[in-house]
Amino acid sequence: MLAATLTNALTIDVEDYFQVSAFAPYIRRDEWDARECRVERNVQRILELLAQHDTRATFFTLGWIAERYPQLVRAILAGGHELASHGYGHERASDLSEAAFRADVGRAKKLLEDIAGIEVRGYRAPSFSIGTGNLWAFDVLAGEGYHYSSSIYPIRHDHYGMPDAPRFAHRVQAGLLEVPVTTLRLGRRNLPSSGGGYFRLLPYALSRWMIRRVNHHDGQSAIFYFHPWEIDPGQPRIAGINARTRFRHYVNIPRMDQRLQSLLADFRWGRMDDIFLGPTRAVPAAAGQSAV
Repeated sequence: MLAATLTNALTIDVEDYFQVSAFAPYIRRDEWDARECRVERNVQRILELLAQHDTRATFFTLGWIAERYPQLVRAILAGGHELASHGYGHERASDLSEAAFRADVGRAKKLLEDIAGIEVRGYRAPSFSIGTGNLWAFDVLAGEGYHYSSSIYPIRHDHYGMPDAPRFAHRVQAGLLEVPVTTLRLGRRNLPSSGGGYFRLLPYALSRWMIRRVNHHDGQSAIFYFHPWEIDPGQPRIAGINARTRFRHYVNIPRMDQRLQSLLADFRWGRMDDIFLGPTRAVPAAAGQSAV
C-alpha cells in the first residue's frame, strides 16, 4: 500500500562495479576496458522491475558507459525514464580543477545528448563530491546547460558530505537547482535515509520508516538512489581490498532485489525532472546534436 500521496524520486547511478570510488586504489582507470562489464544485464533487470511496478525513474549515467553501450541509453529512454548525467569518467568533482570539471561534465552532456537526441538537464557528482571546497562547480554546471544537480549529501561521512547544507531542494549559484539526497533530522544530526549502502545494511523496516517520516513530517519528496551493481550477487570479487571496503560494497547484495520490490510497492515513485522541474517534456538537444 502506498505510504503517501507524495511522489518520491527514484534515481539510479549507472556505473559498473569496478568504477566505484572506493575501488580506485585497487583498480587503475586504464584497466577498466579489460574488466568484465555487467552493467547492461543489471540495468535490464532494473528496467524490468520498474516496468512491473509501472514506475519511472532518473538514470544518472556515466558518459564512459553510454559511449560503449548506447543501446543501454536507448533502453532507458524507451522505458519512459529520465536520462541524466553522472559525468564522464566517474572522477570526484572535489579531485578536479575547475577546467577539468568543466571538460568532464560538458563531454558527458554532449555524448548523452548525441545518443538520446534530447536535452540532458540533470547531473549528479560521483560520490556526492560537491561541498564547501568546490561550490564553484554549480556555476560550471549552469554554464554547461544543466538545470539541476543532485550532488550534495547533507551528512558527515569519511568520503563525502556537507552536513550544514539545506536538506531539501534549493537554488544555488547561477540559479541552478540543487536537490540533495534525503536525510532524516533527529536532534542535531542528519541521518542518511536515501539508499546506497545504508539501505542494504539497515533493516528494510527502518528505511521505510525514515522515508515515510520525511514524507509525512517534513512534507517533502524523498530522493532515493542505488547502483546497478548493488543487485548483482554474481559480480567479480575485487582482490586485495581492505575489510571495511569489502563490507561496505558487498553487504546484503543478495537481498537487494527483494528490498527494491518492497520499496517500489510501498511508495509512489517518479522522475527527478517531473517532480522538481515540472511535467515531463522531451526537449530537443542543442543545435548540431542528434541521436546516432
